[in-house]
Amino acid sequence: MTTGLLIVVLTSIFIGAVAQRIAGLGFALLISPFLVIILGAHGGVLMVNVCGLISSLLIMFRVWKEVDWSMYRWLTAAAVIGTIPASIAAVYLPAAPMAVIVGGIVLVALGASLVLARNSVVVTGNRAKAIAGFASGVTNAVAGVGGPAVSAYAVLARWPQRPFAATLQPFFVTMGIVTLSVKLIVAPGQMPPFSTLAWILIGVLIVAGIYAGEQLQKHISDEHVRFGVIVIAFIGAAAAMAKGLFDLYA
Repeated sequence: MTTGLLIVVLTSIFIGAVAQRIAGLGFALLISPFLVIILGAHGGVLMVNVCGLISSLLIMFRVWKEVDWSMYRWLTAAAVIGTIPASIAAVYLPAAPMAVIVGGIVLVALGASLVLARNSVVVTGNRAKAIAGFASGVTNAVAGVGGPAVSAYAVLARWPQRPFAATLQPFFVTMGIVTLSVKLIVAPGQMPPFSTLAWILIGVLIVAGIYAGEQLQKHISDEHVRFGVIVIAFIGAAAAMAKGLFDLYA
């Protein structure tokens, strides 16, 4: 990997960590499409899984007291059921269709989130939690994007922002561990070929992004952050999908 591409990867990871700390999600939405373009479909999604696990683990200890553990258990149990078979399937999917799937999932999820945000429907009950968790597990394994499904549920269930953002962190940690374990058992040679220095820089940028997010959180509203995440994610998803289609039919 060239120095220029590494800088793009590190910048994407830093911005994703900032968004994750402020809004509780957004890391995968922001960086997944871009990393798929730079590292390829399989390497990009796996990299998102790794970085998402690290960032959520670090944030989790900052918001521990606000986690809704009952909600976590319902979402996670269903997510694991979806994650395991989807992780195995993702290993064997060809790269070009994977890029199209990643871009398509992000675009559909973002569009649905915008529609649902204007909806007056309210959902209740454990079945809705299980459906959201299962969908999140599948999309996280295949595209590295697990946030939109639970975000849509949060909107429809009128789940307050602070416990929602806090609960997502242990949820993402668990999904990340399961997804990475399955993928690396099935195909142990998938990890992106970064040098030790590059991995150290990635860790530093995640920590720096979380710290910057904490500082910015005092001055930026959640609505503005989510709008910025959506705009960038739309651009990245469209680019990833276009690249996948080009590779598919070239």
